[in-house]
Amino acid sequence: MHVSVNGVRLFFDVEGAKFVPDGPVMREKPTVLLLHGGPGFDHSIYKPAYSALADIAQIVYLDHRGNGRSEDGPREAWKLVQWGDDVRGFCDALGIIDPIVLGASFGGMVALAYATRHPDHPSKLVLISTEAAGDTYLDRRVALFERFGGPEVGALARSRFLDVDSPRDQAAVDAWRKLAFPIYTRTPRDPNLGSRTIVKAAVGLHFSAKPGGESHTFNMFPDLHRIQCPTLVMGGEDDPMHPIESQADIAAALPAHLVQFERFANCGHAVVPDAPERAMAVIRDFIARPK
Repeated sequence: MHVSVNGVRLFFDVEGAKFVPDGPVMREKPTVLLLHGGPGFDHSIYKPAYSALADIAQIVYLDHRGNGRSEDGPREAWKLVQWGDDVRGFCDALGIIDPIVLGASFGGMVALAYATRHPDHPSKLVLISTEAAGDTYLDRRVALFERFGGPEVGALARSRFLDVDSPRDQAAVDAWRKLAFPIYTRTPRDPNLGSRTIVKAAVGLHFSAKPGGESHTFNMFPDLHRIQCPTLVMGGEDDPMHPIESQADIAAALPAHLVQFERFANCGHAVVPDAPERAMAVIRDFIARPK
């Protein structure tokens, strides 16, 4: 399904009803809006794992502009401010009130952009394996990629994160996907995940290309105090892409009474695939908890 938001048509999918029969009444379930990682991927990376939440919430999957089945729009709008405003515009277009917004990795950055710009809109936030500023803990990233992937992956990480003159072209992207992606998680990924994901490399290169890509220059820490809703921050102790220190920094910068910070041992960049039972239990409890 598509809906027009801020000049582009955004694709979304829905799993589960908003209202369900419950004896003599129709019970309203909260809406959880999922913001996928990347940029350059699509919402399918959340399927089928997050279907497990459909009994307690209506699940809405969104492809960001420039990603998946959504329209690209102008490249100059491929930035966190716009992606964050698109979340608000998308909710307004569909009449989604008080959403629980969940973002992992790049999706977490979009969630932070949205929540800092529209702090009175979300009812709750879930931030997984993400960061609030670019180019932090670069030496730590290289060390973790080398620890889990060996010298070849370590060299790739060193080139990507520390060598400002290294090319960020399609060949570099292909090498990273082949050798470094498998290191993101401690458990093997679904072998069908890649083939069923719509990949748009251009938006990823635009966001991450050196020099000047926004992934290296953004900083939302000065605005994190504006967030007004309960926020669950989750991260893997072995995450080589956004080390656990990045999530700890977010948790420390948010209003203390709003934060629940959960660290996952022996987990990489995706805590749900690496620790599905505990991760989903934590998310379910957070969704169900009264605000």
